[in-house]
Amino acid sequence: MDKGISVTLWLLLLVCHTGSTESQTFCPARCQCFTPAKLLCADERMSSLPKNISTQVKELIIMITPLAYLLPNSFRESPHLNKLVFYNNALRSVHSQAFEDLTELQELEISGSPWLDHLFLGTFSKQRNLTKLLLNFNRFKTVLPGTFDSLKQLETLQMKGNIISHLPTFLLQNLHNLHVLDLSQNKLAEVHRGMFSGLDKLEIFRMNYNLIQNLSSDTFHNVSQLVELSLEGNKISELANEIFSSLTKLRVLNLRGNLLTTFSDKVFGIQPSSLKELNLKGNKLRELSPLSQLTSLAHLILSSNQLSNLPSDIFSNVTALETLDLSENQLQLLPEGIFYELLGMKEINLQKNNISKVDVKLFEDQMLIQQLYLSDNQLQNLPSGFLDSFVVQHTVRLHGNPWKCDCHMWYLHDWVMKNSQEIEMLEKMFCKGPAYLNGQAVASIGREQLVCQISDKEMPDVSSCTLKATNDTMIVKCKVNESSPLTVKVQFQEEGGSITEHILKSVFP
Repeated sequence: MDKGISVTLWLLLLVCHTGSTESQTFCPARCQCFTPAKLLCADERMSSLPKNISTQVKELIIMITPLAYLLPNSFRESPHLNKLVFYNNALRSVHSQAFEDLTELQELEISGSPWLDHLFLGTFSKQRNLTKLLLNFNRFKTVLPGTFDSLKQLETLQMKGNIISHLPTFLLQNLHNLHVLDLSQNKLAEVHRGMFSGLDKLEIFRMNYNLIQNLSSDTFHNVSQLVELSLEGNKISELANEIFSSLTKLRVLNLRGNLLTTFSDKVFGIQPSSLKELNLKGNKLRELSPLSQLTSLAHLILSSNQLSNLPSDIFSNVTALETLDLSENQLQLLPEGIFYELLGMKEINLQKNNISKVDVKLFEDQMLIQQLYLSDNQLQNLPSGFLDSFVVQHTVRLHGNPWKCDCHMWYLHDWVMKNSQEIEMLEKMFCKGPAYLNGQAVASIGREQLVCQISDKEMPDVSSCTLKATNDTMIVKCKVNESSPLTVKVQFQEEGGSITEHILKSVFP
């Protein structure tokens, strides 16, 4: 059941009960009114339609009743209704002439009737002014050809949450003004060429949670005005090349929750696509081809797949990209120039991967970044300067990595202490090593604790070196030869913590 609709109707019921005393005087029994034009009936004892409905009533809502049948000319006394809603009733059958007198009706909803499994041909034959028809969460298995032929002004059609497994070829052929089509949560197993014939102004098309398995290149041939297409929650495992090539005005494509293992921009044909948002979350993607045709793409969601690597040029032409979600994949490394020239990027989500190393220039062009999520990876440290490109206030997540809190972490520790207000869940950013710092929060330790210990094998031979101190001068003298080159580093640390380093190497002719 659509919780949003349910909440809305219950709020409406509450408003009805708080209506003025004056408005109650013209209400039928077991109903509530809050204006002369709006009537709501919600009573578990109401087995038939209310009698003596005022001719002033324009909106009628009937919900949560045992009403089982709508008989011929059920609304003969209310010909001026422009909105009629049946929600969560016990409807079993609607007569083909039940709405015969409602020629002014603009919105009709029959939803939440678990025993209503069919509609008769001609049920909507007189509703030529209807713009919105909602038939959600019933038990429809199919819809007869011609059911919607008279609804030439229809803009919104929803049939989600039924068990529809087949749509007649020309079911929607007369719906030239249709803007919204929702067939989500059904059992459609196939989308064929003629299904959407005639929908030349279709703007939003949703087929969420169906069981579509096969799509051909002709499936969307007659819906060139599509702006939003959702095929979420189906069983689509493959997309034919150019399958979306006729959708030249498509802005949003939702393929979330299918079985795709690969994706290529060839599905859009050879012309640059107008697509703004592409959602591929929750598929089984193992590889992606460069998305060079998606020059207008601003939002790309690739989370919850099986990606382990990406081509270095995958985003080379996607210069309008603003948000990118690659979370919950199996990425280990990212090519150095993968985000090159993506100057408008605002959000990058890389959390819950296996990334163990990042290049210092990875986000060099992302100066306007606002959100960067690197949490729950395998990072031990970050290269010096890695987070210095950003020029606007931003939010960063770094927790859930096995941070190695030694001398190689000086840069990151300094950045964390300076930018602690910009780090989400900083208290969960812990050191994994060395052992004596394991489990301690990075922000809780001092810089002087970040030291690198040298093993005996790594220790250079300094037996030939001597140290002599005279007043404020220290002298280090080492005997060297060509077979034992030596490098000496001298570091001066100021009170503020900054370090100046001088390096001397033994040089031989």
